[in-house]
Amino acid sequence: MKEFRKSKPIRVLAKTFSIIEAVQDSPAPLTLKAISEQTTVNKSTASRILAHLETQRYVTRDAKGGYRVGEKLLQLGPRPVSEVNLREAAQAPLRELWRITQETVNLGILDGLEVMYLDGLESPQSFRLVSSAGTRAIAYRTALGKAILAYLPAEERESVITLFAFQAYTPHTIASADELRNELERVRAQEYAIDDEESVIGVRCLAAPVLNPTRTAVAAVSISGPVARMADGKIEEFSRAARAAAREITERLRATG
Repeated sequence: MKEFRKSKPIRVLAKTFSIIEAVQDSPAPLTLKAISEQTTVNKSTASRILAHLETQRYVTRDAKGGYRVGEKLLQLGPRPVSEVNLREAAQAPLRELWRITQETVNLGILDGLEVMYLDGLESPQSFRLVSSAGTRAIAYRTALGKAILAYLPAEERESVITLFAFQAYTPHTIASADELRNELERVRAQEYAIDDEESVIGVRCLAAPVLNPTRTAVAAVSISGPVARMADGKIEEFSRAARAAAREITERLRATG
């Protein structure tokens, strides 16, 4: 019987996966030399594979030449709760949150470096914030995004933070990784996040995380409105309402298995 030999495409695929696994498993960026040594893939081949992975955003390279997980790999991460289940579990709590606040309320998840809005109800007020299902926004400048990021496992959270290219959308936007880390500590301490005119001048948002049994965020719920109606005196009331809605969604998800 002839010994089975891997075809060239399969060998390349095996090398690609070994490189991806090395980058994923490393707590710090890996140099080309380190990747070659860990995977036994020669440097020239590893360099070509990494160049392609970088082009496709599966890995990213820092200023010192170290490779780390890219946005596309983060998007391929496990999603333990389906979007359909989340929408169903959130319907009644979102409606109650809308009734209490009379402001725009939303449900969102983290998708790579962005928040994706899954569902929401618009404020009945004439001046209101509008966002439809499927809308996306960079996570670090939204209350939804910060509420989720704060409750990710530490290693996953740090992987996401290092991929952000911080830009000032308004004078209030978070401008650095360290500033975001400090902000996420505050979020965990108070159990809700605020976007204080960080995305749009004149608009304030508040969000609370929807947590799984290990207290990892799977989604978040938010309240959004003009600063005049989301004044400091309303924050405590609205934060209690948002946290109650998030807890109710968690309970409904648990009940449906």
